[in-house]
Amino acid sequence: MGAGVGAVFAGPVAAVAVASYGTLAVRALLRWRANRRAEQVRRRGLDLLCGLAADLRAGLPVPPALAIVSGPDTSDRLRQLTSAAVRLADRTGAPLAELVERIEADARATDRGLASAAAQAAGARATALLLAALPVGGIGLGYGIGVDPLAVLLHSTVGGVCAVLAVALQVIGLFWAERLGATPGRAV
Repeated sequence: MGAGVGAVFAGPVAAVAVASYGTLAVRALLRWRANRRAEQVRRRGLDLLCGLAADLRAGLPVPPALAIVSGPDTSDRLRQLTSAAVRLADRTGAPLAELVERIEADARATDRGLASAAAQAAGARATALLLAALPVGGIGLGYGIGVDPLAVLLHSTVGGVCAVLAVALQVIGLFWAERLGATPGRAV
């Protein structure tokens, strides 16, 4: 829809730019929402796991607590580990509360490692965003010195080719920077 509006008001070059940047924005929003949802599910699963360990220490029976941990609010990995711990405890007589606590401690340590990796990758992401904003600054600078850069970019053949090439290179650069700064365990 944005590409159609861009084409009507400013021509095909604007349509390409609006479609490219609109697609990037929607993709970023969907990725952010998916990562946020996955983090919430993981946190809920860890909290349920902590509650299961406490219930087991208090002497409550396993099946009702395990049904809660195996529900839709837990990640697949936590569900698999919890089921494996229950099977191990049934077969060997190992204390299930300790196994569950170790699973939780390991998962929380993994989360701390992922948070550290995300913090270290923040600089690369910030640089990519700054580089993505530079063309807007260049257009503003052009207007600041008394030139109409959009007229050149949108309504001349050479400017149009340069604009489309610049948008394509910028999209490729943003994908590349995204891959370089990706945090393990998150959607890319």
